Amino acid sequence: MMRIFRSGAMCSIRHTLLLWLVPLFLIVGAASALFSYWSYSRMVSTFMDDQMQQLGDSIVQTEEHVAPPVPSRERLDEWGAYVVQVWDAQGRLESSSWPSLAAGLAASPGFADLRVDGTGWRAYASAPGRAGQRVQVLQSGEFRRKLAAEKAGAAVAPVMILLPLAILILWGVAGAISREVQAIGRAAAEQNENNIAELPLARVPCEIAPLVHSFNGLLTRLRDAFTAQRRFVQDAAHELRTPITAVALQLENVRCDLPPGVCAQSFAQLEAGVARAQRLVDQMLKLSRQQDVSAQEAPAAVDLQAQLHESINALIALADQRGIDLGLVAPEQSLPPMVLRCGQGDLRSVLDNLIENALRYAPVGGVVDVRLSCEAGRAVVEVVDTGPGIPPDQLHRVFDRFFRVPGNGARGSGLGLAIAQAAAQRCGLRITLRNREDRSGLIARVEQA
Repeated sequence: MMRIFRSGAMCSIRHTLLLWLVPLFLIVGAASALFSYWSYSRMVSTFMDDQMQQLGDSIVQTEEHVAPPVPSRERLDEWGAYVVQVWDAQGRLESSSWPSLAAGLAASPGFADLRVDGTGWRAYASAPGRAGQRVQVLQSGEFRRKLAAEKAGAAVAPVMILLPLAILILWGVAGAISREVQAIGRAAAEQNENNIAELPLARVPCEIAPLVHSFNGLLTRLRDAFTAQRRFVQDAAHELRTPITAVALQLENVRCDLPPGVCAQSFAQLEAGVARAQRLVDQMLKLSRQQDVSAQEAPAAVDLQAQLHESINALIALADQRGIDLGLVAPEQSLPPMVLRCGQGDLRSVLDNLIENALRYAPVGGVVDVRLSCEAGRAVVEVVDTGPGIPPDQLHRVFDRFFRVPGNGARGSGLGLAIAQAAAQRCGLRITLRNREDRSGLIARVEQA
């Protein structure tokens, strides 16, 4: 089976069209030129031979047998003037219109191709006249070739002009086709698990339409699968919330009846596990709601400074519980109003999760600073903690769902940073993490993407 497309960098519609059609155009152009030259060469030869025969026969039938003079060599080579020779019955040259041409008489009447002093000549020798005299008419073979080439060139010139034009048009059309295919690719690349839509078919070539139809079918099945997954997570989280809350209430009631000692320690561990389960259920609900496009907030103007104060106030109780110094650090000079256009719930989700993550991983008595600054006219928020930090080889994985840094004693669900990352992307923000250089700890930086 012949393969049209090559592998590697040459696997391109544009390159393939040019690779196949340009040589074909060149071959057709060359064949057209050769055919035109052959056709016009025969035409010129036939026409000139008829003229030579008529001239020779007319002279041999006259009584005087006078050869017309040739004015110059230029007329022989450039204009195709005839050289006329008159020979007597004994084969001696009586007269010649160009005496310097040393061409002998052809042995038999008719047409012949001669070479005289390395130059080609076309000759016609008439039959003997009444007195046995014969007339020979000669014409430059170079003139005939030039005339045939000129006529063939004039016929092929439009083809030669159209050839590069056709290649340019082919290049442009192939480029347009490539751009349309690339547009389909960009539309496919814009798909994500939260927003899966079918690719438009308005400007899709009919040859590619079956592929796009198949891809749309795949997208539909994928969208249905993600919808079913989100629905399952939401249903599971809702179903788990009620019994876990009931267990937490029962534990609260039992706490007063427990004696101190080992039993109280085990009870505290049980309470911590239930609290962690409650937090995991809550974060699963948040994550599933974020993925539901229909439930997302419409973008609105949100004051970043006010939202920071609100997030810090909401988490100050957790900071006091763990003895962590939580505060907002801003430049001494007043900052300009920092307004972001995004969903308020998404922005709060970003800030809450980053601050809460820092509070959970910072040691008891540690410090968590929330720094607000303006760089190049753009707002920047940094959450700096004094926790253990993250190994450099695992920094790229901490945004994965349910991923927790091994060997870290802090309790968490592994969903906080994933939720913050998804919310930041919807807000047009970028989160970057790096370890502190002055001591142990992590810096979470939020800035406009």
